[in-house]
This record gives sequence, C-alpha cells and structure tokens, in this order.
Amino acid sequence: MCANCGKRLFAWIMAQGSGTYNKFVGEKKQSLFANLHGKVLEIGPGTGANLPYFPKSINWVGIEPNPYMHNYLKQEAYKLGLDNIDLRTGTAESIEAGDNSIDAVVSTLVLCSVPNLAETLQEILRVLKPGGQFLFIEHVAAPQGTLLQKVQTTVRPVWKIIGDGCHPDRETWLGLEKAGFTSLNYEHFQAPMPIVSPHIIGVGTK
Repeated sequence: MCANCGKRLFAWIMAQGSGTYNKFVGEKKQSLFANLHGKVLEIGPGTGANLPYFPKSINWVGIEPNPYMHNYLKQEAYKLGLDNIDLRTGTAESIEAGDNSIDAVVSTLVLCSVPNLAETLQEILRVLKPGGQFLFIEHVAAPQGTLLQKVQTTVRPVWKIIGDGCHPDRETWLGLEKAGFTSLNYEHFQAPMPIVSPHIIGVGTK
C-alpha cells in the first residue's frame, strides 16, 4: 500500500470510528477538558473527535501531520459552529509555537504514534507556559508478561502500517514520568477496544 493511500484510509477509518470511541470515553473527555481556557494546542487532532468537548471560548490550534484528516476536522468544526480554529500541518516533535506561549496542550491517542516520544514531550514542555497543563488520554501497553502484551508486540509491525505509525505496546506512562513535569497525575483504565484496551488518562503540569 502506498504511503498516501494508507494515510487516506486511516483518516477515513478515524472519521467513521470516532463516534463509537467517544461513547465509551466521552464522559472522561468532558471532565478532563472542562476547564480549558486561553490558547490550547492539540497535537494530532485527527478528524476533530475532541472538538465537541472543548469550551467554545478557547483559541484552538491543531497540529496534524496527516493532511487527509484536515477536511474531516474542518467539517466537524463547521458543524459545531467553531470559527476560532487554526489548523496546521506539522509534527509534534517540532511544534510551530514559541517558548512558554501555550496555556494547555491536548493529546488523545497520539503519543502511541509519534516517532520520538521523548522529543515530543520536551516540545510540549517547551511551548507550555509555566503552570500550563498537558492533558492526555492514550492507549498503552498491557502489563509485561501478559498474553495481551505479547499479542501487542507480535502485531506491532502490521499495526504500525494500518495505524499510521501506531505502537500498540508503547509504555507511554514511563516516558511521561521521565519528561520533567513539575507534577504528573494519571490513572489506568480499560476501554472496550481490541488489542489496545489498556489506557491512561491524566494531567502533567509544567
């Protein structure tokens, strides 16, 4: 499969499946994002699955490397009546924003697919204002030694192709703990999804 074909297919899959996923995590998103304010940067916003949960008063900036996601996101923003959005093509390892310029960064189901997790987290810390927060919901590796963790590792090569770089067995919480947040609070939970059911949700403060 050509690279562009894969990205186009993944965008379509995300557009079709985001509603089903939000049925399971919608309440968690509503609670997590309720107090967002000011300038909010979302890395990997995809097709706009989080837009319905954001306060309409925020100044939203999205960094989405897959250009085939953009039209889906713009359609979602239009449907919700959101005019104050700034959607850009870019990567989370090199965020187009100044130091200490962002009130909050949001990431959902993104840290699994960034090529370099450590660099991404340092970029997030760089752009956040002092006291700014990183809000995240991510699927993560199952506990080591479990059957599910072995399955995740086995399917990873194929999963990365169909999932636009997604690592189903990434121990993302370890990277978060090492990144250097002033405070980090997160918890594990299970989502009813095959292979990638283990999740974490939390907040890191600069």
